[in-house]
Amino acid sequence: MTADVPDQARYAVYPSLRGKVAFVTGGSTGLGAEFVASLAAQGARVGFADIDDAGAERLLERLTGAGCPQPLYVHADVCDIDQLRTAIAAVEDGLGPISILVNNAANDVRTDIETVDTPDWDHGIAVNLRHHFFAIQAVMAGMRRLGGGSIINLGSISAHVDFVGLPMYIAAKAAIEGLTRTLARELGPDRIRVNCVIPGWVFTERQLTHWVTPEVREKLAQVQSLPDNLMPADVARLVLWLAADDSALCTGQKWIVDGGWM
Repeated sequence: MTADVPDQARYAVYPSLRGKVAFVTGGSTGLGAEFVASLAAQGARVGFADIDDAGAERLLERLTGAGCPQPLYVHADVCDIDQLRTAIAAVEDGLGPISILVNNAANDVRTDIETVDTPDWDHGIAVNLRHHFFAIQAVMAGMRRLGGGSIINLGSISAHVDFVGLPMYIAAKAAIEGLTRTLARELGPDRIRVNCVIPGWVFTERQLTHWVTPEVREKLAQVQSLPDNLMPADVARLVLWLAADDSALCTGQKWIVDGGWM
């Protein structure tokens, strides 16, 4: 359902992405896999990190023979900052300096607030927020040497609408918006752009398996302005534009793709 090579005859091609090195966290499945596939289809040299080796293998198999640069997978748990830094260094060694960073890795597991303890809270923040900052910290020196770069943080509509049962996830996603704003200011003089993409309810395989019920479909029909299901490719096309030079003067912003919910 996801991560097929996009139909370039139908959608935009970005020449500025050809040969650029991109790094995607959580790239084995779901939205992350779509980002990896879409960037590779544009001719970018893509590295991605995840703990899902089987998912990464399936993605690489699907992309083999597609006529685009083969992505480089590195096993890394983004909750372990040393592993994250090592993965970024491995991609830079293997592909070259990173000029595009997509901070995607997250976990939206539902939680009963009555049972959340300190380790639960710390893990929720680590998997959904902390690695955004440290990935940016790890790539920014290289981006400065390149004369600029594009950093794309993944937020969530859940920080703006009536979701419950996601306290750590929503707190982290709200914080990502603030992190985006301040780092856009701090890194802007070096022409490093920092933006936040806020998807609505995306119909990834995980969401369809675990969370998309008839009641959810009915709610989406009520709250979205558009009647179509939001698919990973819809989000990936926005990420491509923000990664490309076409958006060269866009930074510090929230970019919403949600079918008109917010």
